[in-house]
Amino acid sequence: MANPKKRKTHSKTHQGRAHLALKKIVLNKCPKCGAAVKPHTACALCGSYRGKEILKIKIKAAKKK
Repeated sequence: MANPKKRKTHSKTHQGRAHLALKKIVLNKCPKCGAAVKPHTACALCGSYRGKEILKIKIKAAKKK
């Protein structure tokens, strides 16, 4: 097995990990209800995708006191 000849410096270690940083989540607005939605996914609030209703969302009934 090959072993490193010299120790890696602090900066070279961090440069090797540069691509491991977390990226921001991109959110778009739902054209129907205006809620924040990930791209290429159906809206969880209104159930629409690309202007068409794909999911049937049940409306929660208000609790009576």
